[in-house]
Amino acid sequence: MSLLLVAKNRDMSSLGEAIRATDPNIDVDIWPGVRNRERIQFAVSWRHPDGIFESYPNLKAISSLGAGVDHLFADQTIPEKIRFSRVVIPSLAEQMADYVLTAVLNMFRDTGTYIDQQRAGQWKKHPPLRKDEVTIGVMGLGELGRESASRLAMNGFMVNGWSRSKKELNGIRTFSGDEIDQFLQSSNILVCLLPLTEETEGILDLELFKKLRRPAYLVNVARGKHLTEEDLIYALDTDLITHAVLDVFEQEPLPDSHPFWGRKKITITPHTASITDPREAAELIVENYKRVLSGIDLLYEVDRNRGY
Repeated sequence: MSLLLVAKNRDMSSLGEAIRATDPNIDVDIWPGVRNRERIQFAVSWRHPDGIFESYPNLKAISSLGAGVDHLFADQTIPEKIRFSRVVIPSLAEQMADYVLTAVLNMFRDTGTYIDQQRAGQWKKHPPLRKDEVTIGVMGLGELGRESASRLAMNGFMVNGWSRSKKELNGIRTFSGDEIDQFLQSSNILVCLLPLTEETEGILDLELFKKLRRPAYLVNVARGKHLTEEDLIYALDTDLITHAVLDVFEQEPLPDSHPFWGRKKITITPHTASITDPREAAELIVENYKRVLSGIDLLYEVDRNRGY
């Protein structure tokens, strides 16, 4: 039996080397260099070409290379019998918490304005936000969301958390389900860490922005399709949103002609908030590969009915 690594625009060779170092007995194929399609029972995917898995008759499970699995659900050719799993490793949650905390601190200290003033040779002070006057709202309390919310609370911020089902977290006021309006109305800085599903696609829209406390800020580190882009532009232009930090986009790389470029009220990073470490991921991938061969439950297996 063998394990398949497949991605359209990503070099998977370092991951292949890490898997072989973890267990030299595993045969690893890296698409498109597949030696025997019938031997493939487990695959690791990152934005694979649609329809590619139809030609692997003995495939039993596919793992996303990251925490998101929307690219797997988007491929309607994958049979329902194929199990999905995610790569959830400590470094991903730690990196995400670092990124979110940095974004929030930059908003509090108005770092972007000072960078602009430095370039223009201006000396002007701006009063910082006060921690006791601002609440950060984290949407999505999965592995990454919980770590980010806890890190913010540890740094003295007031933090709200919202998720589909009720969660209890120390030092964080949590909301769930239909309590979303209450969550939004008591939050100033909104951090999106939701899974991408049919229910959450486009959730960051003008109607939602209007419900936030002022001054209102946005940090999107989940998926580009959570955001209704034209609504954000309008919200920024009308001061409904003071500033937005965006790490994910509907189209990546972001096209040169995209209206987000050049806007002082938007901070752009190229999907770097949380990057999978091949060596750390290899251990989880090897474990799930062996679980597939043994016919037992996968670690971080996805509920296909819920979409995450």
